[in-house]
Amino acid sequence: MDLPMSLLEMGCSGRFELITHPVPGQSLPPHSTLPHGLPPTNLNLETEVEKQFLRDPAWLPIHDKDFAFQKFLKVTQRKVDVDSLLNCCPSPLHSGLSVVRDPTTGMLLDFTEVLLENTGLSAKNSLSLQRQPGPPSESLRGSNTNYPFLPGGMEELTLEQIKKKSELEEEIDFESDLLKVAPGLKAGMDFTDKDAKIAKPEVNLMSLLSTVEGISGLQLEEKEKDKESEDAPKLPRTNSLEDLGIKDAALSSSPPEKGKEEKSKLKENTEENKKWAIPVNITSPCDDFYKRIPNPAFKWPFELDVFQKQAVLRLEAHDSVFVAAHTSAGKTVVAEYAIALSQKHMTRTIYTSPIKALSNQKFRDFKNTFGDVGLLTGDVQLSPESSCLIMTTEILRSMLYNGSEVIRDLEWVIFDEVHYINDAERGVVWEEVLIMLPDHVSIILLSATVPNALEFSEWIGRIKKRHIYVISTLKRPVPLEHYLYTGNSTKTQKEMFLLVDATGNFLTKGYYAAVDAKKERTSKHAQSFGTKNTSQNTTASQDRSVWLTLLHFLSQRQQTPVVAFTFSRTRCDENARSLDSMDLTTSIEKAEIHSFFQKSLTRLRGGDRQLPQILLMRDLLKRGIAVHHSGILPILKEVIEMLFSRGLVKVLFATETFAMGVNMPARTVVFDSIRKHDGTGFRNLLPGEYIQMAGRAGRRGLDATGTVIILCKAGVHEMADLHVMMLGKPTLLQSQFRLTYTMILNLLRVEALRVTDMMRRSFSESHRDTQTHEKRISQLKQMLSAMPSVDTEGQLSDLLPYYHTVTELKKTTEAVQHAILESVNGLKALSVGRVIVVNNKQHLNALGVILQVSSASVNRTFTALIICEKGNEEGKGNDNAALPHLHNTSLFIPEGPCSHTVQKLKLQDISAITVKTLKVIPERIIDNYNKRQQPRFKLDPPGQAISTATQELLRLAEANPGGIATLDPVNDLQLKSVDVVEANMRLRVLQDSLRDFNCIHSPMFAEQFARIKERMSLQEELDQLLFLVSDQSLTLLPEYHQRIKVLQSLQYIDSGGAVQLKGRVACQISSHELLLTELLFENVLSPLAPEESAALLSCLVFTQNTQVEPHITNTLQEGIEQVKSVAQRIGELQRECGIPQTAEEFVGQFKFGLTEVVYCWARGMPFAEIAQLTDVQEGTVVRCIQRLDEVLKEVRQAARIVGDSVLGSKMEKASLAIRRDIVFTASLYTH
Repeated sequence: MDLPMSLLEMGCSGRFELITHPVPGQSLPPHSTLPHGLPPTNLNLETEVEKQFLRDPAWLPIHDKDFAFQKFLKVTQRKVDVDSLLNCCPSPLHSGLSVVRDPTTGMLLDFTEVLLENTGLSAKNSLSLQRQPGPPSESLRGSNTNYPFLPGGMEELTLEQIKKKSELEEEIDFESDLLKVAPGLKAGMDFTDKDAKIAKPEVNLMSLLSTVEGISGLQLEEKEKDKESEDAPKLPRTNSLEDLGIKDAALSSSPPEKGKEEKSKLKENTEENKKWAIPVNITSPCDDFYKRIPNPAFKWPFELDVFQKQAVLRLEAHDSVFVAAHTSAGKTVVAEYAIALSQKHMTRTIYTSPIKALSNQKFRDFKNTFGDVGLLTGDVQLSPESSCLIMTTEILRSMLYNGSEVIRDLEWVIFDEVHYINDAERGVVWEEVLIMLPDHVSIILLSATVPNALEFSEWIGRIKKRHIYVISTLKRPVPLEHYLYTGNSTKTQKEMFLLVDATGNFLTKGYYAAVDAKKERTSKHAQSFGTKNTSQNTTASQDRSVWLTLLHFLSQRQQTPVVAFTFSRTRCDENARSLDSMDLTTSIEKAEIHSFFQKSLTRLRGGDRQLPQILLMRDLLKRGIAVHHSGILPILKEVIEMLFSRGLVKVLFATETFAMGVNMPARTVVFDSIRKHDGTGFRNLLPGEYIQMAGRAGRRGLDATGTVIILCKAGVHEMADLHVMMLGKPTLLQSQFRLTYTMILNLLRVEALRVTDMMRRSFSESHRDTQTHEKRISQLKQMLSAMPSVDTEGQLSDLLPYYHTVTELKKTTEAVQHAILESVNGLKALSVGRVIVVNNKQHLNALGVILQVSSASVNRTFTALIICEKGNEEGKGNDNAALPHLHNTSLFIPEGPCSHTVQKLKLQDISAITVKTLKVIPERIIDNYNKRQQPRFKLDPPGQAISTATQELLRLAEANPGGIATLDPVNDLQLKSVDVVEANMRLRVLQDSLRDFNCIHSPMFAEQFARIKERMSLQEELDQLLFLVSDQSLTLLPEYHQRIKVLQSLQYIDSGGAVQLKGRVACQISSHELLLTELLFENVLSPLAPEESAALLSCLVFTQNTQVEPHITNTLQEGIEQVKSVAQRIGELQRECGIPQTAEEFVGQFKFGLTEVVYCWARGMPFAEIAQLTDVQEGTVVRCIQRLDEVLKEVRQAARIVGDSVLGSKMEKASLAIRRDIVFTASLYTH
């Protein structure tokens, strides 16, 4: 028999208790005190292995699938489990627990359940920061199906906006607002009770809430409301804030309230004309700095400058700042303080820089200072969980679009070298990032000195709706002295002339001295024969002697290290090679250079250490000379930078990129020339570029002044050019905003963000001052509603069409008149003696004769004698708003005696040029008329010339009372351009149609016409402003529609603008997205081997022209043809849709010069041999292969989205094949 007994296991210790008495209602008690039953026992190994390796289909091999599958079936007796196909993620919890504590002791008393809001929000359907975090794997880069977080300054629709009805919707309230006048009738019934006037109820928050919440909480609220209304004095509604302020002051019961009211009043007033950018005054010293920040987040070993203190104070207040200062002024202090603050606040900072080299350097500097620093560039990802992340701007952009979780903890974003926004290719990225940043992120912008820092900050402030404090300083910690150098031999080596001194004065004396010194050297012989040595170019031997002389001179005077800026890479190399006789280092320095060089190269493979470039550079470096440009291998560039910053490189020949990217000051800067080639042609350096490069001179704390030397090799440069370059204004920050397909697709996939919003917020549209427009619009609307209505009954029923006809007539006439004035024949016709018909405020169809024509080409005036009524000479004339002359062509004939007046007429006063001319003596007429304007000759009779002319005009008028024959612009003046002919025909039609209007016969006509004219002019201004505020006035809107058309015809989006699969894929790709996506979907890459596909895709990253014809396989040749045909197709489609780029240009941007190089590299050929295959320099090849790796990664992602796993794994193989040896040596800065 069964005894009611049971064993209970106590915890995990192995103790058991015997339970004898049964629990009622439960057959047997649980067997364990642990919550989940007994702990699991270990299965035997055999079943475990079988289960994991034999029965799990995931372990099936990919190849010989059928054979493997048969074996698999033999081993496993699988049970069909249909339910495993149904996968349903658990719905989010709709409630959470909240703790109730004792308020005094803090003891836990109870738990209560709290309902959570917004539990359905996820990264796939919401822009809100309240949404759930996504999976950890996506937390860093986000995913391209995520929504971004809501950009700051773009508001989601509020409840009020949703409640506002559009014009068409109308809510009928059956209590009030019922119509009193039946449609079609003039008057209606008046239903109001005459005695009881009901005041309009106050709108208060409670009543609004109760309508939203529904009836449930109404009774309770009513009571509360009654209580409230007893307490609070009612505020009268007023229009002006001042009234409100005064009355409030009177009403408020206690003084503190008064203060509050005034504060809010002030606030509202400032709201009106708010300036977002606030310039900070850095002239006054910041004395109370240590009082205001007793324990700063970061301390420096030196005393801060005023501008740095001001910036730190702003950061402490959590404001955004724009710091514009020269390179060596110490802007990094601001960045360091922000990083320190975010570490203190446990938040994150992102530091973005335009150039990868700069990112690497900053990583090393900040790593040494703060320790907790990560780096994200296209190919490197180091400790991404750090509180300070350094990255390129493109990566930040993709993180923002893809809704990365990092953005949640972000406190600061630091943009270094913001003047890069002027870069035509990449400038748009900065604008996108600035627009997309959410509200809680503060912005720090560091820039070289720019003239329009305020305007730029104003734009950022306006789109972000927050103040930006602008701190700009022109002070250099180490002032610069600019010299001209004309020496070229030992004899002349001291010929250095000061041109701009340390305080910034331009010394013409120095300039002329340099010119003289240069002149003396030109031999008498050459001067006498007149061969002017004007060519800019000098021979290599001349160059060499100049450099040898100069460097000898500088090293004697201990002016090293020197950076020599040369604007061509070949020139850099030649100059460095030509200095083979020069040795600038001591033996101790040589040893140090040697050991550093060898140590840095240990990470290279043996073969790579013997590359010609490395051997050459080792030689140069030992003698203290180096070269730095984009053709140098990246690892060598870093070695050179590090040696330079240690002061071991004495002379560095560099191109402009050295000044842009690397923060390495020297003692002296030398300009080889001041002209550079900018991709289209040669030009002088811009002031901004010159200052950026010259600013490398002078090391803070080491040199008293920095020396800048301009070589005069062929001749001395023009003084004007030098003056502009040295003391001119640096380049303005200008918007390079353009639409890219990636941007459009990224915004289209999120319903809540519109591309037009992005365009409206771009810096290129920052001139649109929407706020003032909006104000003016509401003013105009009020004015319009206050105007008296226009009577359009009976005879006046066609007044409006009449007005439109007249305005069109005026416009067309003006256009024709302008054409006449600009033509030769027209000016001939409007010459002295020509009879004209005059219409203005004073005259109506009066005849006049031209006496003088002004010589001004713009706003020409005509002096004319015009007949008029006696007594109307001065022109008290009525302002005829109704323009009666348009429909009434009968000429003016005076009723009483005829008088005359001489006036200056504008072109619009002359309504017709007649066929008649008169013989007149203009000087006499004008003199006589002017004489009789003086009071004492007032009553003299007019002179002979005037009376003759007046009689003639009167005779003409009486002979042709109905109108006089006029010159036709097309037939008589021979103006045959299409516009004029069309306008002229239109004029005739309009003039004929005017006679058919009835309204002109009405006695009320003039008054009503004046009314309608005033009304219509306001309406036109209103329409114009409404247009300016609307999206229709965006400059890029037409291009946006063209690009949308392209995307639709390629089926990236459907007709409704929803992103399709192809569009999803294109979102993944950062450049040349259309071409790559098309190649993917047309399977161009599928038949190729991994190395071939890598070689083919190199056309997307290589931008130079090569002279070497690559030797490649046939399949690759076919691939190239396919790529070109796809590109041709896209180019033609873009052209059809209206984008200005021609198909040839589109195809031409893909260069196939490196296909062979990449193909051989992917097949494992050593780098030394590859360098022989092409004339492209080693550094450029490495850079291209590195960028190619990023493209391959993108294609791999894209292939995964499409579901093409074969292509994905092929891209992975290709990527592995090119990631080797010298091309992917890790940066020295990151280790």
